[in-house]
Amino acid sequence: MRSLYEGYSQKQENKLKCIVHYFKRICSCMPVGFVSFERKVLPQDRHPLFTSYPEADFWSKSVLPLCAFEVHSLGFIEDQSANALEVDFANKYIGGGALHRGCLQEEIRFMINPELIAGMLFLPSMADNEAIEIVGAERFCDYKGYASSFRFAGDHADKRHFDSFGRRITRIVAIDALCSPGMKQYALKYLLRETNKAFCGFIDQSKYCQYKGLFQVKGLHEAHLYPDENDHTSRNHLELNEASSTTVETNQGASVSLPALGNSDGEGKDLPGIATGNWGCGAFGGDPELKAIIQWLAASQASRPFILYYTFGIDALQNLDQITQWILSHEWTVGDLWNMMVEYSSQRLNGRTDLGFFAWLLPSLTSHELSNTN
Repeated sequence: MRSLYEGYSQKQENKLKCIVHYFKRICSCMPVGFVSFERKVLPQDRHPLFTSYPEADFWSKSVLPLCAFEVHSLGFIEDQSANALEVDFANKYIGGGALHRGCLQEEIRFMINPELIAGMLFLPSMADNEAIEIVGAERFCDYKGYASSFRFAGDHADKRHFDSFGRRITRIVAIDALCSPGMKQYALKYLLRETNKAFCGFIDQSKYCQYKGLFQVKGLHEAHLYPDENDHTSRNHLELNEASSTTVETNQGASVSLPALGNSDGEGKDLPGIATGNWGCGAFGGDPELKAIIQWLAASQASRPFILYYTFGIDALQNLDQITQWILSHEWTVGDLWNMMVEYSSQRLNGRTDLGFFAWLLPSLTSHELSNTN
């Protein structure tokens, strides 16, 4: 906290105003309910009950459909009203410079929802296969501006309802992107790292466990979500059918129809969508087009029903809505989009193109031509 006082600036003064306002509020009326902090992990080794850290082959062969994608050029993640999981563009040390001189997306979120600061005391840095999900943090402040123009703008009355555990229905997931990746962000190793990082944050492992439980109840052999391509004695596979369910065939020839997750009318409707934006861009230096696609892949694979994407009006993403709708109209799968992204990134890394991904994908891409592209 002391660093908030060192070297006066208006943004520091206004960060302090947010914290002081929080204490004024709780002294006059103590909040009710709970806040939960969860470290989410994709195990590096195969695990019978959890989705493990995927390799590139997993993404390449995925047949899951891409989820709905809604672009917002105005507005903020924290103001969304769809009960979506809200992405914190995190430092690997959660909270980043919230109690220092930082004043970007994560630090601002920690100022307007000060209960998040508690997590900085007991949550160590995130590894590449980890994310942190926080549920229930109340918002106490309004604000305007960003970075050096950040200003406290008064009290905020949080109207979000509570869940059965007594937590406000505010779900925040912290995922840390590569910092200043430069050209290496186009290398397969780092594409995989970023996609798996977002996937770790977006996946709900309990849904995977429900599948496993159904297999066990019916006494069937395990139908792997990660089949061994070299094991020809085990022909387990998942196939999406037109009835919005998943047909599982086991190595004994039996089959089970299960409700599909997320992208259908089945059980996944209980999963909230994702509210995000230019994760890993700006000060972190990532490619905005690539990061948008990476998050779309991760949300779709995690069976999230939709993405609300807030571009904050940056020029690099002025065609994002048109490009995503074009892709959806052609019914690409997660694997289709992953493979296209990998091919583009290889060409970019090897100097065979200097186009952005969108213009490379559709050479006729311009703001007025894209809507007519087939």
